[in-house]
Amino acid sequence: MATLKLEIVTPEAKVFSDDVEMVTLPGVDGELGVFPMHVPLMTQIVPGEITARKGGEDIFLAVGEGFVEITADHVYVISDMAIEAANIDEAKVEEARRRAEARLAEKLSDEDAALVSATLVRTAAQLKAKRHKR
Repeated sequence: MATLKLEIVTPEAKVFSDDVEMVTLPGVDGELGVFPMHVPLMTQIVPGEITARKGGEDIFLAVGEGFVEITADHVYVISDMAIEAANIDEAKVEEARRRAEARLAEKLSDEDAALVSATLVRTAAQLKAKRHKR
């Protein structure tokens, strides 16, 4: 079976690098499914969940904002956040979500409100990836 090389990097590290059968990405216009021999494409991704299929098993990762470059045999993701579901501490993420929701109830500057909203989006992506395995 043909495969794609999926590489996911953040400013801190290479988070994932492996050959996979297919990838589903959270694109700006909705989910984007990528199989081997996909037409070349470069697009933006939004915070959400990446699903990679390898050996009939799904691997889930939470990602933040970023970009993806797709070729016939390669998917290269650059994101400000990427975490494999197995490495997500659900209790810590849930607590961060609760704190962010409480902060939204406060009177915040536009900048602080945007930061808190971004935190909510990132925690939602992490919780979705973590809970997907159940």
